[in-house]
Amino acid sequence: MKILIIGGTIFLGRHLVEVALEKGHEVTVFNRGWHNADLYPQIEKLRGNRASDLSALKGKSWDAAIDTCGYVPNIVEKSAEFLRDAVEHYTFVSSCSVYGNFDPNGADENSPVAEITPEQVEEAEKLDTGERATAVNYGEAYGGLKFLCERAAENAMPTRVLNVRAGLIVGEYDSVERFTYWVKRVSEGGRVLAPGKPPRRVRVIDARDLSEWLIEMAENRRVGTYNATGAEDGLTMGKMLEEIRRVSRSDAEFVWADEEFLEEQKVEAWTEMPLWLPKEYNGIFEVRNNKAIADGLKFRSLAETIKNVLDDVANRPPDKKLRVGIEPKREKELLKILLSQN
Repeated sequence: MKILIIGGTIFLGRHLVEVALEKGHEVTVFNRGWHNADLYPQIEKLRGNRASDLSALKGKSWDAAIDTCGYVPNIVEKSAEFLRDAVEHYTFVSSCSVYGNFDPNGADENSPVAEITPEQVEEAEKLDTGERATAVNYGEAYGGLKFLCERAAENAMPTRVLNVRAGLIVGEYDSVERFTYWVKRVSEGGRVLAPGKPPRRVRVIDARDLSEWLIEMAENRRVGTYNATGAEDGLTMGKMLEEIRRVSRSDAEFVWADEEFLEEQKVEAWTEMPLWLPKEYNGIFEVRNNKAIADGLKFRSLAETIKNVLDDVANRPPDKKLRVGIEPKREKELLKILLSQN
């Protein structure tokens, strides 16, 4: 099968390329060539900008396309319309953030989605890529924009689109590093500031598991909307940290800070304390993916994912700073305050 991957050199895209090649498919990537341009010399690389220059795609055809990096509806619309007669099947990687109300009992594919204003859409469409990644309003509108991207792809290619609403994707090559923070921090040992309460639900999906399933779904020309959020194994923050400690053979001691303490100390959810969200948002970890599991989505053990991330961290330059996570000095200060209260 001939597969076009829009993106293909960062995190999920890299796993998709590797899985597709392992399965014997012919792979083309289309991107700007800004990141990891020397990867995969054996595949076809087309350079361009999906917002303004799709000419490199002209006159070519593929059996399937997988869009890993669509964030703004009008840009996804351009790509999908340009490829309408060039691909048979189009996968759009969306997000569980599309749900407007994070039901604590678990949203499914038919749950209400987030709504955003035309002004928010217009503002996101005006921004260039770098600005878009950091704009506060873009972050607030992320879920609504992703849903509109899904709709844009479907409008361009009716009955040929697979929309996959992914949960927190983790594993090797992770460019966001929320799960990586915990693997690295716990492996370092000592007292570790842990957010919320140990039984609080979390869920992650290994990028390799997601990639294998996405390629399989493209092979089988499956369409429609699916959640893909992680195993239905009842994973909690406490179990996750304990497993990281076990796998990394660390002496970490977890000091749990409740939500009130974290808010009082102005600890930023999701960034300073990755995977911690205020109670009203934690339902994102309850999103159900029974439909995807019924259609073949499988999960490796959390221990295997942790080992792969440990290896990935070990291979990085020692002075490379993670993009998220609390600073060591601030963690020590908060631990001191917290322990003095107990």
